[in-house]
Amino acid sequence: MSRRPMALLINDPGPARPVFAELDRRGTAVEQIDPKSHAYDPAESRSPYSLVFNLLSPAAFARDGARGMLFTLGYLANLERLGVPVVNGLSAFTYETSKARQLTLLQSLGLPYPRAVVINHPDQAPMVAEALRFPVLIKPNVGRSAAARFDSADDLARAAAAGGLDFGPDETALVQEYVPARGDTSIRLEMLGGRFLYAARIRGSTSEVFTPPDHLVATAELIVRTAGIDVGGVEYRIDDRDGGLVYVDVHAGTVPATSPDGLGFDPVAKVVDYLERVARAGRVFRPDDARPLAFPDAEYWGPEL
Repeated sequence: MSRRPMALLINDPGPARPVFAELDRRGTAVEQIDPKSHAYDPAESRSPYSLVFNLLSPAAFARDGARGMLFTLGYLANLERLGVPVVNGLSAFTYETSKARQLTLLQSLGLPYPRAVVINHPDQAPMVAEALRFPVLIKPNVGRSAAARFDSADDLARAAAAGGLDFGPDETALVQEYVPARGDTSIRLEMLGGRFLYAARIRGSTSEVFTPPDHLVATAELIVRTAGIDVGGVEYRIDDRDGGLVYVDVHAGTVPATSPDGLGFDPVAKVVDYLERVARAGRVFRPDDARPLAFPDAEYWGPEL
């Protein structure tokens, strides 16, 4: 492997701790990059890093403002210019930091999602909600939480008039139909290297291993391949109103710190295996890459991953 260290690009240390711990256990050199306090030279011809793993959290951007987020767009583009292998690179990052872009992705693939309208001013919310079924959610475009639910048009109109709608750091939001999950359950498919790693059935704060149908595995792989997501996942649920399947989340850069019941392996160790192999090869491999794999173990794309 290159003598140059890996780097983890993070703005929230929580999700990265298990990765740092596993790399340290293996004696792999790694540094941390904080996007809120970093610098790069566009004229440089070589990066100090053998690989950069982007673990940036949209929720942290929503808390701290957009400065690090906007900086990172340029930094990832510069890493691409230098040919540095970036796990969850510029393409993945644009989807991770925009719920609106995720919906455009799902629409382009002909996949179902909760009906929504993207707006950039609170006064638009009551008007566009007239075409949706209540309850509706107001979701800031950046971040994974802070969605506000409104059960009636009057409630939404009052909140908009009072300035009570949070649009987040980019002043963009989704007005989206609330989808009640059948059995209060969602299914999350975790992906690694653009391939299916495992799935979990999530009920509240508990999760258990789940085996999804093959066609949904293939669909999840199509989603992350199209988005350029190397480590992340896809979540769907069954709409309790009509029994239809809808995709409710596409995410990049999250590493499960704990395994669902019955999984039988450590997903963090698998992620670190992947990082080390990409660093050795000097580039990120994805499922649509027709060139021969440079990885030493032939099981990389198989069930042992």
